[in-house]
Amino acid sequence: MNRRQFGMNRRHFVAVATMASLAGCTGSFDGGGNSRLALTVQNERADPVTVRIEVVDTEGTTYEDESDRIDGGVARSYEVTGGTAGRHEVTVAGEGFRGQLAWNADTCSRFDGTVSVTDESVSVAGECVDQR
Repeated sequence: MNRRQFGMNRRHFVAVATMASLAGCTGSFDGGGNSRLALTVQNERADPVTVRIEVVDTEGTTYEDESDRIDGGVARSYEVTGGTAGRHEVTVAGEGFRGQLAWNADTCSRFDGTVSVTDESVSVAGECVDQR
């Protein structure tokens, strides 16, 4: 998985929910038919957080399962290659929080998602940026 660290001026999507799930997208990607996830996790807390990032499909295939520590005030991006078909879900969880996003690889070849963690809430947002 490739990582690149961003400052807090990165484009920020807002869809606030304590625990939320966004599903689906209508969405060609020149990646052998695989779907791709571009995920940004923003830690808007003062203290570091340890997050677990898991990407799975409905057939039970795991495409990513990793833990990472993100310092306070830092956003980190992740790229994950998923399958060619069906619903895919990404879960970002840590102590006391959880955010989820989902997309359909049948119609969406590239999905961008953002999970932002504050002391009070978790915000999630996503969009299909490359439709099939």
